[in-house]
Amino acid sequence: MIVMSNFTGEFIGTALLIILGDGIVANVLLDKTKGNNGGLISITFGWSIAVFTGVFVSLALGGKGHLNPAVTIAMASIHQIDTALIAPYLLAQFTGAFTGSIIVWLAYKNHFDSTTNSDFKLAVFCTGPAIRNPFFNTLTEIIGTFVLVFGALLMSSPEHSLGALNALPVGLLVLGIGLSLGGPTGYAINPARDLGPRIAHFILPIPGKRNSDWGYSWVPVIGPIIGALIAAFLFKLL
Repeated sequence: MIVMSNFTGEFIGTALLIILGDGIVANVLLDKTKGNNGGLISITFGWSIAVFTGVFVSLALGGKGHLNPAVTIAMASIHQIDTALIAPYLLAQFTGAFTGSIIVWLAYKNHFDSTTNSDFKLAVFCTGPAIRNPFFNTLTEIIGTFVLVFGALLMSSPEHSLGALNALPVGLLVLGIGLSLGGPTGYAINPARDLGPRIAHFILPIPGKRNSDWGYSWVPVIGPIIGALIAAFLFKLL
């Protein structure tokens, strides 16, 4: 029962994260939407609200509010969660992200059909670099995820804990990361957030879509995991 409640919390929380997060990107980038050309500020605020909502709901449903394989792996590395929960968490996070992105596609189906820019269609689902340089792109994801995990660990420590409202400072932290570090890569900082929707983009019958950029897909997976592990190690050390 504990594993099931954790799975449910992580699945629904991650799905909501993607519905709201990819949803704001779709609203800003796709043609003929009410939010078209809303800009980076709209996207970063939208993602911060997405994180707040997803984490809050996950905690309310019995999950840990990770919504992120890099966070789960980092927590396991410092014995903050039972290792038996790693597989259910990761499965919930990746399938939740995949499901959430399909819901966004359904909500914006007419706008995907009306949009001719195939890069924008891909960007609704996953991140990509402004300047393609695998080393520095990975480094940016390492730095961004380090800030996320190190900050979140301190914010949720017992002496600073706000209970379920820990979701609020974490959401604000994601807003700061997006505004300050989001320029080079689009700040995936979450393997599930990127890979799950990327797979959905590959599978879905989106007219005029481009390839899913699998050559870059490892960067927002490996970078966040490394950054999260460094953050967890430093947190434990301090």
